[in-house]
Amino acid sequence: MKILLMGNPNVGKSAVFSRLTGADVVTSNYPGTTVEFTRGKMKLDGEDVEVIDVPGTYTLEPTSRVEEVAVKMVEELGDGDIVIHIVDSTTLERNLLLTLQLLSTGRKVIVALNMWDEARNKGIGIDHKKLEERLGVPVVPTCARSGEGIRELKSRIKEASSSGLSYPDEQKWQVIGNIVEEVQRVTHRHPTLGEKLGGLTVHPVWGIPFALLVLYITFRAIRFIGEGLIGYVCDPAFERLWLPAVEKLSTLLGPETLLHELFIGNLIEGEIDFMQSFGLFTTGLYIPFAAVLPYVFAFYLMLSFLEDLGYLPRLAILVDILMHRLGLHGLSIVPMMLGLGCNVPGALSTRILETRKERFIAATLMGVAVPCMAQIAMVVGLLGKYGPKGLGSVFGTLLILWLGLGMALKKLIRGETPEIVVDIPPYRAPYWGALAKKLWMRMRWFLTEAVPFVLLGVFVVNLLYSLDVIDFLGKLLSPVLTTILGLPPEAVGALIVGFLRKDVAVGMLAPLGLSFKQLIVASVVLCTYFPCVATFVTLFRELGLKDMSKATFIMVGIALSVGGLLNFLLGLIISSPR
Repeated sequence: MKILLMGNPNVGKSAVFSRLTGADVVTSNYPGTTVEFTRGKMKLDGEDVEVIDVPGTYTLEPTSRVEEVAVKMVEELGDGDIVIHIVDSTTLERNLLLTLQLLSTGRKVIVALNMWDEARNKGIGIDHKKLEERLGVPVVPTCARSGEGIRELKSRIKEASSSGLSYPDEQKWQVIGNIVEEVQRVTHRHPTLGEKLGGLTVHPVWGIPFALLVLYITFRAIRFIGEGLIGYVCDPAFERLWLPAVEKLSTLLGPETLLHELFIGNLIEGEIDFMQSFGLFTTGLYIPFAAVLPYVFAFYLMLSFLEDLGYLPRLAILVDILMHRLGLHGLSIVPMMLGLGCNVPGALSTRILETRKERFIAATLMGVAVPCMAQIAMVVGLLGKYGPKGLGSVFGTLLILWLGLGMALKKLIRGETPEIVVDIPPYRAPYWGALAKKLWMRMRWFLTEAVPFVLLGVFVVNLLYSLDVIDFLGKLLSPVLTTILGLPPEAVGALIVGFLRKDVAVGMLAPLGLSFKQLIVASVVLCTYFPCVATFVTLFRELGLKDMSKATFIMVGIALSVGGLLNFLLGLIISSPR
């Protein structure tokens, strides 16, 4: 048996999925597309049953690639398969459209009236027994956050049936209205604190300082969690557990051998330095696991919390006017925020945007001016000692680029930017089980997809150094590096490895002894000139050859022009008398 969990966005499908399945879940792309869905297993009468969390859809009459996939999944169901339709009890009328469409397909359906507690708190009463009679399929009230009703839902899954109800399209809303009038009663009550806060956070005036406060607290929390994990967990583990092992291996290999250079790297003042030695077993492991992973974990923890809390749709509404000036709409803030954690899921999430123009602009802006958390961590490590003038120069430049390039692309790229249409869920406490599962899936992606590129990058660059290829390329490109960007030829190694992993490339600047000006120029150029190979492959799949070629040309051109301009301006500022 196969069970599809279907429903509108923000109805609690993921929380129900988490309640029904265990921790062993798999995220896959639907064949022939880049649309993701999640699969898991549950026990039903002693047998393993596959449960699929279908991408959220409002209708079986698709208007996007995501909805097309949802419809195809329904069409592919066998005779013994079942659809669990997750309904938001607080917005019954809107959700029933998909219910009637599912019933008209002839598939076996069971309805879960989720968020039952919220409906009760809002003064909404639903006679679920009468609704069950009207629809002709089982209806079970649930609250996935607390687990209420989940046991009954599981016990009634095999009662799922096909009611055979079918109505012409033009009559569906009339039928829905009649059903709602029969089964639902709403009593008067005063707005809750959450509802008042919900209105405040999308207010065009008060919502802005609230958003700034939320973002400030979020990134302070990310830094606090990340630095805490590095200082109290990762660094002690590497120093006490891993350092003795690599020191013995260093002695065994000998400091002048090729194997030592590849696996241990350079000894800094006769000792192993995990940040600067740049060996496969030193820097290659330290950067992803000790310098980057804590910040990635902290970022995705906070992002998942804001998602499940219900704040991100409100942030999308709030920034909609700004994003329209960049040729986008408010929901494009989601790819940008995901890109701050890792550009790959950010690139994947551009598919929520409706037009080719929006997807191209969002992907290009992210590739040029949205550094991932791994890059940010390395830039902070390099320039943090200079305080606001160092970090402000890099991230201020990226912000100006993000705004300026967006406004330019809006005028240059043909196409339309539609108005934002987004469902705003009420504020609700996250269900920690679903949040933990979402966090684990994102972290597992980083460990299985990103870390291998870090190790490959370190190995390849060390091999190129050993074969003097880097020196040759440094001499070949020295006119560009020294004349335009003001960087030493040795920096070419960082530019090459930047294609594999940007964070490793930024870390390679540390041993070069660059000046303050050179560190700023190199950091900006590495952030803007090209995405890492994992992001490049993802963007190629999302945009296609033609648009990805355009985006690449834009990135390289901006990196050289902005890097050269920074080199010139900073040279004037630093050399001018005070």
